[in-house]
Amino acid sequence: MELFKILTLLIVISALFGYLNVRFLKLPTTIGLMIMALVFSLLMILFQFVNPELTVLARDLIGRIDFTTVLMDVMLSFLLFAGALHTNVGMINEEKRSIGLFALVGVLISTFLIGTLIYYLSLFLGHEIGYVYCLLFGALISPTDPIAVLGILTKSNIPKKIEINIVGESLFNDGVGVVIFFTILEIAHLGVGNVTIGDVATLFIQEAIGGIVFGLGLGWIMFRLLKSIDDYEVEVMITLALVMGGYLIAQTLHTSGPLAMVVAGLFMGSSGLKQDAMSETTELYVDKFWELIDVLMNAVLFVLIGLEILILEFKPYYFLAGIGAIIIVLLARYGVIHFLIRISKKWVAVDKEAPLLLTWGGLRGGLSIAMALSLPAEWEAKQYIVFITYSVVLFSIIVQGLTLEKVVKRIYQS
Repeated sequence: MELFKILTLLIVISALFGYLNVRFLKLPTTIGLMIMALVFSLLMILFQFVNPELTVLARDLIGRIDFTTVLMDVMLSFLLFAGALHTNVGMINEEKRSIGLFALVGVLISTFLIGTLIYYLSLFLGHEIGYVYCLLFGALISPTDPIAVLGILTKSNIPKKIEINIVGESLFNDGVGVVIFFTILEIAHLGVGNVTIGDVATLFIQEAIGGIVFGLGLGWIMFRLLKSIDDYEVEVMITLALVMGGYLIAQTLHTSGPLAMVVAGLFMGSSGLKQDAMSETTELYVDKFWELIDVLMNAVLFVLIGLEILILEFKPYYFLAGIGAIIIVLLARYGVIHFLIRISKKWVAVDKEAPLLLTWGGLRGGLSIAMALSLPAEWEAKQYIVFITYSVVLFSIIVQGLTLEKVVKRIYQS
C-alpha cells in the first residue's frame, strides 16, 4: 500500500506539472518539469520556516523512494526501449562510425579525463577524495542521457546529421557508461590491489558484448512472436512482457540490461522489420503505447530529479565544487570530441561546428543521478559525488536545454 501511495503521488504531481507546463510555460516537457520540480523543492525548503513539520514529511517521503531501484530496475528499461524503437535506424546506420567512436572511445577517455581533473579540483578545495571515487564520477557523468536528449532536440532546429550523432551516441553511450561505472565500482569494492587487468577485461566484455548479443536475441524473439499473430492487444502485451522480462533476465545473467534494451529497440524499430512483423493497426498501437510510456516515465523521472534537492546535503565548498564540475565536464567533452574528430577525419565526416553542438547538446539526466545514488551509503564521498552530479545535471537540462536552439541559430546565422 505504501508503494501505491508513493506512485500515486508522483504521477499526480507529474500530471499537474505537465499541465502547468503545457498551459503556461510552454517549454519542452523535460525542461518544464525539471524547473517546476526544482521551484517546488526550493519553496518547500523555504516553507520549513513557516511549517517545519510539512517539510519533514516531504523529505521523509522522498527519502523512502529508492531512486536507484526505481530508475535502474524499473524505468530505465522502458525509457531506453521506447527511445530506440522510435529512432530512425537507417539514419543512425549512416553515422555509425562517428556514433561508435563517440559512444565507446569517447566515454572511456572522458571518464579518466574528468576523473583526474575532479581529483585535483577536490584537492585544491581542501576536500581530499580517493582517485577511484573520482573515476566513478567520471564514468557516471560522461554518458549523455537519451532520456534528456530526445525530448529537447525535437524543438531545437539542429542540423539533421548532428542530431543523429547526438541521439545515436546518447542511446549507446549510456549503456557503455553503465558498464564502465559498475566495472570501476566492482574494483572499488574489491580493492585496486586485488583486481587484475584480466578481471576488468572479462567483466567489461561480459557486460558489454553480452548485453548486445542478448539484445539481438530478444529483438529476434519479439519479431518472430509478433509476426506469427495479428492481434494488436496481445502484440502490445508481448512487447511489454519481453522488455520487462528481458531486462530482468539480463540482470540475472550479469549482462548489460541498458545495452540489451537499446539493441532490442533498434532491432524492432527497423522500418522493414516492423512492417513485416506487424499490421498497420498493430504498428500504430505499439508506437502510440510506447510513446505514452515514454512521456509518462519522463514526467515522473524529472519530477523525481527536481525533488531530490530536498534530501541533498549541503556544505559551503560543495557549491564551488559543483561549479568547477560543470566547467570540467563541458571542457572535457569538447576536448574529447575535438580530439576524436581530428584523429579520425579520414573516415568520419562531420561539420566543423560538430564539437560545439555535440558538447552543448550532450545533456545529462536521471541516469547520472541514479548511478551516483547507487553508491554505498557508508562511503564518505557519496554525498559529495551526488551533489556535484546534481549540479551538472541541473545546468545541463535547464541552461543547455533552454539555450540549445539559440546556440544553433547563432552558429548558422553567423
